Amino acid sequence: MSRTERRADTSPRNPAGAALHSSKPQRANTHRHGRTTARPGREPRSNESSHPSRWRWLAPALAGSAAALGAAVLYNRKRARTAERETPPMGRFLDVDGVRLHYIERGQGDPIVLIHGNGTMIQDFTVSGLVDRLATRYRVIVFDRPGYGYSSRPRQLWTPRTHAKLFQNALGQLGVEQAVVLGHSWGTLVAVALALECPSLVRSLVLASGYYYPTLRVDTLLFSPPAVPVIGDAMRHTISPLIARAMLPGLIKQMFAPAEVPERFERKFPKEMMLRPSQLRAAAEDAALMTPSVMELQHHYRELQMPVTIITGADDQIADVGRQSERLHRELPQSEFIALSGLGHMMHHLAPDAVINAVERTASKVGDEIRGRPRAIV
Repeated sequence: MSRTERRADTSPRNPAGAALHSSKPQRANTHRHGRTTARPGREPRSNESSHPSRWRWLAPALAGSAAALGAAVLYNRKRARTAERETPPMGRFLDVDGVRLHYIERGQGDPIVLIHGNGTMIQDFTVSGLVDRLATRYRVIVFDRPGYGYSSRPRQLWTPRTHAKLFQNALGQLGVEQAVVLGHSWGTLVAVALALECPSLVRSLVLASGYYYPTLRVDTLLFSPPAVPVIGDAMRHTISPLIARAMLPGLIKQMFAPAEVPERFERKFPKEMMLRPSQLRAAAEDAALMTPSVMELQHHYRELQMPVTIITGADDQIADVGRQSERLHRELPQSEFIALSGLGHMMHHLAPDAVINAVERTASKVGDEIRGRPRAIV
């Protein structure tokens, strides 16, 4: 073989030679590659070691939150037990349709049934003086609505009509065949539903500070969240009582505005009973159902044939008088409308005489004797 050919055989351009000559560069590249990949390999280990430090706060935060919620549960239970110890049941109990219904009964004569509003209880009518005053002439019956005071509230949808059927059966157990029914605020929905469900039972209606037509109300948005299943249950045992306790003085002030909150109410009404988790759940569910309930009931108001008296504070800051009470008066030809100047939503505490007069005047009426349209009293 010639020298030229041998140089050709060992030239890098020769495939065989290329393989031989490339062996060292490949090892060098492999070595350099190894150094290159080693550095990225070390960086994740560095990141991994720093990763827990970034989340080191999470476990203590979760533990602290759980401890705070647990403490809130215990605190709210203690406050609820204290409230019930200081305000024991003042009446008797009926077992009706799976509900343990707490009620009081005072006086003798024709029956009058009083139905309280959202968030309150029997004491709304005893503290205002209505029960004692009416009991001098009538048999007065007042129920704690389901979930309020000492009445139980099984899990179901407690619409005004559901309340009405419960009270119809309860009054049947008490031997009441016919009664004058007064409802206040949310209780007006129950009173109307009772008159629609059992017109022979309701002799006449007194509707005080009512809500009858769907309009936007801020209180329904504020108080509805604890009604949400699961989340609401957690809220009402933890943060809801604390928030409600902070808001309650302002809310009570608004309920009485523009008048001052009477000293008797401040001293005697058991406010802590309103803040128990069980009652907060009832109030939240009723707030959430308020607008849907009147959307259904408003189509049936003209079916009411008994005497109806609509009474309200002329300056009610909770339920708009013109869009609620006055509108219902226009829709019911047989109704009487009374607006008490300078008073708000809780006018029965400040003008019990006017409410009692309305009850007595309505009780004395008989549907067949009503002629024309009674005038409005302002």
